[in-house]
Amino acid sequence: MTDTQVALVTGAGQGIGRGIALKLAADGYDIVVADLDFQAEKAAGVVAEIEALGRRAVFVAADVSKKADVEAAVATAVEKLGGFDVIVNNAGIAQVKPILDITEEELNKIFQINVNSVVYGIQAAAKSFIERGVKGRIISAASIAAIKGFPILGAYSASKFAVRGLTQVAAQELATHGITVNAYGPGIVGTGMWELIDSELSKINGKPLGQNLKENVESIQLGRMETPEDVAGVVSFFASPNAGYVTGQVLLVDGGMLYN
Repeated sequence: MTDTQVALVTGAGQGIGRGIALKLAADGYDIVVADLDFQAEKAAGVVAEIEALGRRAVFVAADVSKKADVEAAVATAVEKLGGFDVIVNNAGIAQVKPILDITEEELNKIFQINVNSVVYGIQAAAKSFIERGVKGRIISAASIAAIKGFPILGAYSASKFAVRGLTQVAAQELATHGITVNAYGPGIVGTGMWELIDSELSKINGKPLGQNLKENVESIQLGRMETPEDVAGVVSFFASPNAGYVTGQVLLVDGGMLYN
């Protein structure tokens, strides 16, 4: 990259979001690190890591389930970093429950965070891109669960299927503006989310802690657990000129678990 560009990454205080933020910074982007307010200390660490790479970074406290917070984060990118070219709608949560046990409150919560936030991110980013004449990139977090529904992950699978649908629709509607819209589909990543899934599955099926995770990792053809850096490489591709003719896609990055 020759001109300074700016990327906004939600849920960037830790895990996959941190990995994406650092990779895009290494690619030459200045970064808006967006996360919940209680993640401020972790986010400050990510900001410092980005600055150590020679890029600028700012932290923005944002609850992505609130449209106003997402819009404010995009405005901050333009105001404080002087531009806005890429949004990565990364923030999300998991939920492990049999479908018969999912409550109304739980269903609403996972859709507010995993689905509504993607709509808000697409809307806020596209409006900013169009107003400023930028052929920007919109990149969202899907999952292998966007391609195949998994037992005990009903609400989560549904939310990720929704991200896949939104990605396809937005890609078609925004193509005339030169905006691309894609999503990445991780498998089993060594983060707190999978620790939660393993713990909740253990309660349901009685297997010892770690056993469910071990069995799932054994199903990965490449023979190892995924890292945030594995995911970040795919996001880097979507943000790069190499993906200028790619839109409406969910790219699985799962070590060979699903084939689609």
